Amino acid sequence: MSDHISGPRALADPIADITDVFAFPSPEQAGHLVLVVNTLPFAQPSALFSDGLIYRFRLRPLSARGPGDPAPFAVGEEELVFDCVFSDPAAGDGVRGQEGACTTPAGDTVTVRVGDEQGGSGHGVRVFAGPRWDPFIMDAPAALKTIATGELAFTDPGAIYMDGKNVLSLVVEFDCERFLGSAELVGVVAETLTRGKFNVRIERVGRPEVKNMMLAPKQFDPVNRDLEIRDLYNMEDAFHLEDGYLGAFRARLNANLAFWDGLDGKIDWPVNDDGSHPLTELVLADFLVVDPGKPYAEQGSFLEIERAAREGRAHDTCGGRALNDDVMDTLFTLMINGGNGPVVRDGVDEATRPASHSFPYLALANPDPPRQPEHHH
Repeated sequence: MSDHISGPRALADPIADITDVFAFPSPEQAGHLVLVVNTLPFAQPSALFSDGLIYRFRLRPLSARGPGDPAPFAVGEEELVFDCVFSDPAAGDGVRGQEGACTTPAGDTVTVRVGDEQGGSGHGVRVFAGPRWDPFIMDAPAALKTIATGELAFTDPGAIYMDGKNVLSLVVEFDCERFLGSAELVGVVAETLTRGKFNVRIERVGRPEVKNMMLAPKQFDPVNRDLEIRDLYNMEDAFHLEDGYLGAFRARLNANLAFWDGLDGKIDWPVNDDGSHPLTELVLADFLVVDPGKPYAEQGSFLEIERAAREGRAHDTCGGRALNDDVMDTLFTLMINGGNGPVVRDGVDEATRPASHSFPYLALANPDPPRQPEHHH
């Protein structure tokens, strides 16, 4: 499920588990960019954030490389960071509840009360924090069955796995001119880190399903067939992968992307002479790519900028990832037929409670969510 339960450490410490990341131009306020990170799968409607974590958004300017380059973007050195931290959940006075503080790249602080629908605002930034309806849509059991059987198992209609589950949402909306200046393309990643003098990255997420659909399956990997690789991947800097495990990541992606490509009985992504899959380097550049100068797009912007760069054409959309975009159909289609055939649908096209066009965008939390499955405890 997107990035839900994406490794042993996420399973052990679900409060730090990032389930999804979104980045899109505000549909409500022109010239503003919205960042969303969701955490804590199966959150209760009264759930609170951890005071032991830093919830971080990182943004870097990108420039397009030449068409055909397997890694289509060069990452700039300048970095913008939004860090959010929260008070001890047990120390509230019973009236104000839990409070959070978001530090902007300029060093200013915006405070927010968890669950306040209006959020907190100041210094060109608006922040919301609190439980929301999980916006992610995919028929996860059908996807896992596909991996297990080697045959496409999607049906029409499909079913959203554990529909009505909640997450803890953090929404940061900011003035692009104030923070991004003239940057035309930005890469966006979200992280959870330990809070204190020594910050350890626990999770990091750019695009959906990189870990669970592309890195988790071991059986196709001839190099590291017994290695659970996702926690190692989580520890890496999305904008600068170290050499230590890069060979292991590439081997796993080369094998698993080839598996997905073969599901329709034809090869749309022939491997290179060295055995590398044409999409591996794109996947490893694991951040959302956003053009903040383009208008909001409800559907179809996910991966559009990346594909345009690979094809040597100008992109048409804002890219990134919007809350209501059916990104899994886009991703499955890219992996399985490269866009050279029909859309590969998982049979789930929209959320039961779609996001709105008004801050904080995500639908209200489900007061009676489904119970967490036993095997996820």
